[in-house]
Amino acid sequence: MNPAEKADVLIEALPYLQAFRSKTILIKMGGSAMENPELVANVMRDIVFLEVAGINPIVVHGGGKAISAVMEKSGIEAKFINGLRYTCDEAIDIVSNVLSNEINPGLVRMIRDLGGKAIGIPGTDIFFGEKMKSTDSDGEAVDLGRVGEVIGCQLENMHAANKAGIVPVISPLAAELATGKPLNINADLAAAALAKELRVSKLVYLSDVPGLLSDPKDPSTLIKSINRAQAEALIIDGTISGGMIPKVRSAVDALNAGVRKVHFIDGRLPHALLLEIFTDGGIGTEVIR
Repeated sequence: MNPAEKADVLIEALPYLQAFRSKTILIKMGGSAMENPELVANVMRDIVFLEVAGINPIVVHGGGKAISAVMEKSGIEAKFINGLRYTCDEAIDIVSNVLSNEINPGLVRMIRDLGGKAIGIPGTDIFFGEKMKSTDSDGEAVDLGRVGEVIGCQLENMHAANKAGIVPVISPLAAELATGKPLNINADLAAAALAKELRVSKLVYLSDVPGLLSDPKDPSTLIKSINRAQAEALIIDGTISGGMIPKVRSAVDALNAGVRKVHFIDGRLPHALLLEIFTDGGIGTEVIR
């Protein structure tokens, strides 16, 4: 790029920088984007950019593949029910350890190494939960172990971090309301619950898919923008299926609660976050009211 083209990029970003200054953007990180250190570094650099630009980013991260790897080494077979990881008492210890002592501090350290400010906050200090109930294909109750759903949030640590210009990095765990013990929370649902509570300007799901596709087998059929009713129609007709259904329904739920926009973007693309937020065309799918 010549100097004039570089200046054009900055000018294109200007109205978005103005619009989102002092606003909160919640980023949920997951999928293959978390397995490649170079991609993770790109995302963390984007988050530092947001912080320096006066935007308040919040990160909620997953850790499914890392958890599965440790469980396998421990001789615990990964078992999924309706897309949720069955979590026995032994497994919840592994989940908590991997999230709180490996992934979370690693992300915080990376932000700090890039010149940003970040603090790791265990999900158990943010989310209250209760055990999730599920059913099988015959409608019979299924035990998910220590898998939970968020029923409330406590935000003191969040607000203190934001006020100080520090990026909160949050793990998807909740404190069980009845016992205080940790529950394993689906990171998409945890992010949506926090976004609803904060009524953020944007909720961004950063994973390993381009966005919502009109033909799930063809990445060129990316849907750039869709509203809540259209998203639900795509679930009903089967276009959106499998693990994308809870993602999209959590997105719609967040919009219903006051979140301004939800984005699905491909974290495998370098600087996907900046391209989606600060360019006219974006790179993924935005879901609007």
